[in-house]
Amino acid sequence: MVTMVGSESDIKDLVKNLLYLEHDAIAAYDSCIDRLDNKEFAAKIAAFKTDHLQHVRVLTEMAQELGIHAPAEGDMKQLLTTGKIALADIIGDRAILKAMKTNEDDTVTAYERAARHEDAIPASKAFFLTAVQDEEKHRAWMEATANTL
Repeated sequence: MVTMVGSESDIKDLVKNLLYLEHDAIAAYDSCIDRLDNKEFAAKIAAFKTDHLQHVRVLTEMAQELGIHAPAEGDMKQLLTTGKIALADIIGDRAILKAMKTNEDDTVTAYERAARHEDAIPASKAFFLTAVQDEEKHRAWMEATANTL
């Protein structure tokens, strides 16, 4: 799935869509944790999930500062993010991690775009860049680990 998140012209829409994306990611993480056979991998994924929970906290604060409703759950894209994981489960841990890596591709792209948004204040840009680093770390681990299986 190729995301359009981060391309919004309005900063309020950007923050709202990043929240949807994060909630979708958390749902995918939960699905992944439940399906991985290797419990060490599941523990690593659970640790990465805490980054996403932190992103939700920061984005929720941003939403409040912008005076907008902060979504508390994902949107219809959640079916795609979790569905890929469910299908990959048929093949095993390698496929699950590869599917998760594609989800991370979208979050990296979204936060890279967000960091360049013309209406993002310096504190927001700093958070978006930190989120990019988190997502790149997740993605690199998932790809490297999947490639060893």
